[in-house]
Amino acid sequence: MHHSYESLDGFAGGPRGRGSLLSPLRHRDFRLLWTGATASLIGDGAFLVALAWQVYALSGGPAGMSLVGIAMTVPTIAFLLIGGVASDRLERRWLLVGADLLRALAVSLLAGLTIGGQVQTWHVVVLAAFYGTGSAFHAPAFDALVPELLRGEELTQANALDQLMRPLALRLAGPALGGVVVGIAGAGGVFLLDCATFLMAAGTVLMMSPSRRVLGGAAAETSLIADLREGWHFVRGHAWLWATFASAAIAYLLFMGPVEVLLPYVVKEGMGGSAFDLGLVFAAGGLASMLCAVLLGRFGLPRRSITFMLVAWTLATLGVAGYGAANAIWQLMVASAIFNALETAGTIVWATTKQQHVPSALLGRVSSLDWLISVGLLPLSFALTGPAEAAFGARATLIGAGVLGAAVTLAALYVPGMRTLEERAVRAERRRRVVEERLRTAAAGASS
Repeated sequence: MHHSYESLDGFAGGPRGRGSLLSPLRHRDFRLLWTGATASLIGDGAFLVALAWQVYALSGGPAGMSLVGIAMTVPTIAFLLIGGVASDRLERRWLLVGADLLRALAVSLLAGLTIGGQVQTWHVVVLAAFYGTGSAFHAPAFDALVPELLRGEELTQANALDQLMRPLALRLAGPALGGVVVGIAGAGGVFLLDCATFLMAAGTVLMMSPSRRVLGGAAAETSLIADLREGWHFVRGHAWLWATFASAAIAYLLFMGPVEVLLPYVVKEGMGGSAFDLGLVFAAGGLASMLCAVLLGRFGLPRRSITFMLVAWTLATLGVAGYGAANAIWQLMVASAIFNALETAGTIVWATTKQQHVPSALLGRVSSLDWLISVGLLPLSFALTGPAEAAFGARATLIGAGVLGAAVTLAALYVPGMRTLEERAVRAERRRRVVEERLRTAAAGASS
């Protein structure tokens, strides 16, 4: 079951004209999906602050947070490929509902243990593993569902809207709400709140119309391995996919663990800050990310999308070094703003390009490979962060991670064939302009 993939590569990259960031919300099903996802992200933003503070209270150092990070990412990695195949074979709505319910169960159990005063680090580790399993099925299904609901320019606007609400919810409203709830009801109250948002997300998905996508058929007759092989062959044949995956895997290995583990540590231990200060750092990044999303949603994709994406991610990763160089909370806020704004810019371009140039029948598998290869080394990143911090210190580890990660990201731009997609788009745009100019000239000649 093969498609004419090369014809997709000739697509000019979608409209770049101005449009309304909110126009995708005119579609009922997307509006429901977006509402539930936004509520869930707010809960997750609160959850991240409460989780970090709870784990540090239990373990007293970065090692405990590293262990939780490993526990959350290993199941995600283990089940991502299965989640990708399932999202291409099954009803994607039901996968989202199942994933949300599994994560709701995990955080509700964590809430009960915390409120009852019985929580231990191993409880958090086990429940984080279930949480990560749910994420493995949710991520590829969500990525593949959006192009079923929207087309053309609205895909760009939807991705910009996602990147607008994601930092608002995950880095601004969520952490602020989490700080307030922790002060009133403790970490257990935040975990209950996150559970409620997962249930809301599942409910909104259930309210969506059934998918019009044809399920089963030839795809159901193939094996899991054959399905995975088909997705991998598509990725391997396109440098813009495999080179981006590879560079992201190495860059995330270098900086993701240090950021997740050491940024709260620098705030709490290095600067004597509070949960509110950590929330301010997250909020600064969230506001910058939102502004960037509004601009891209308004003006559309850049013509040289791959170049723009990798340069933005390179500069963003250098922002990680700013975390290590900072000596005050406001400096951490500046570094967070730089990192999140540029990360958002690259992510919007990447998500839209992938949705436009990967066939719908393969999008779940390609998305699962994207997630797998990008985060496959995260457990190792978390595992290495503790020894690196012990050997070099938290600040030096962050600086080194940022500089090396930026170098790896920029190197991907020079992989042969990496910019073929955007070069075809530029040539198509030039041909379109030539045709339009000839038509205008012919019309002017006829009128004279």
